[in-house]
Amino acid sequence: MIVFVLALAACSPAMPEVAKPRPLHHTDDGFVNPPGSPNRDHSVADFVAFFARRLTAKPTTEVPEGHVLPEAEAIAGFERAAASGHVAATWLGHSTFLIRIAGKTVLTDPYLTDWATPVPGLGPKRYVPPAISIDRLPPIDVVVVSHNHYDHLDARTIEKLPNKERTEVVVPLGVGEIFEKRGYTRVRETDWGDVTDLGPLKITTLPIIHWSRRTALDTNMTLWASFKIEGAGKKLFFPGDTGYGPLFAKIGAEHGPFDLAFVPIGSYEPKVMMHATHTDPEQAVQLGRDVRAAQLAAMHWGTVVLTDEPQFEPPARFRPAAREAGYADDDAWIMKIGETRMLR
Repeated sequence: MIVFVLALAACSPAMPEVAKPRPLHHTDDGFVNPPGSPNRDHSVADFVAFFARRLTAKPTTEVPEGHVLPEAEAIAGFERAAASGHVAATWLGHSTFLIRIAGKTVLTDPYLTDWATPVPGLGPKRYVPPAISIDRLPPIDVVVVSHNHYDHLDARTIEKLPNKERTEVVVPLGVGEIFEKRGYTRVRETDWGDVTDLGPLKITTLPIIHWSRRTALDTNMTLWASFKIEGAGKKLFFPGDTGYGPLFAKIGAEHGPFDLAFVPIGSYEPKVMMHATHTDPEQAVQLGRDVRAAQLAAMHWGTVVLTDEPQFEPPARFRPAAREAGYADDDAWIMKIGETRMLR
């Protein structure tokens, strides 16, 4: 009888594989933001007026004394933290950090040259240098990139980084080619929900509210993402660049609490254009509360002029917003470029 059943099964047509449903953020026209995200609803006139202002604006930013630490001091701060074994972050400017965790050095959203544009001389230029020049960076174990905009993924920076054959690269879908063309061999393209196991480190790719483009023809054809970085008993949240929405309360419920969240506090004016893809300082604090972060590190400010708000307004608004939300000053970091802080 058993033989008969096995023979019958062998002759029966195989059950067809059931195709997995396509994720909601994948479409025929590229990727889209999570449900409930704010819409980009500015007019052509809004865009033209903004572009004209940015094109004609003169670089008048006055940089407060002490905003950028001397390079030797920045390097020494990083090295002290690395030797201590504590989880720590060193701000290199904008959204670029060196994170020291579980014996590894993670570089986020690398932008360490002058121009946030494919053509030097055209477009936004940083008005302060990076805290540590590329040729004096410590060995990088992992690079994580939130999306492909030039102020978050600078091709000139990653071209100059050494040890490409040993550096792990974790990027959203479609972004890996930029690294592979420059000699990186350990590139992992990830979708929202993917987990990358790197031994003592685990990196989970999560959603954000943003968009992508590097040319006139590839809008939203690559994905954007945030990351949960886990190691040494700590959990960090790095969203790169994002608008605000109900997504973050969901991330907090499913993946929090976090020991530290890096929160973007700049590039929010004019609101009609920026509200759907950037957080203002108050929203950045709320984002941190939503993901249940014990400490916040302000980023995406103080480095390059991208939008209309005064460049040193974001930290002035971030501090009182954090206090009102219940964060002590020591838990809401407004860092100097080059400063290293250790998690408590």
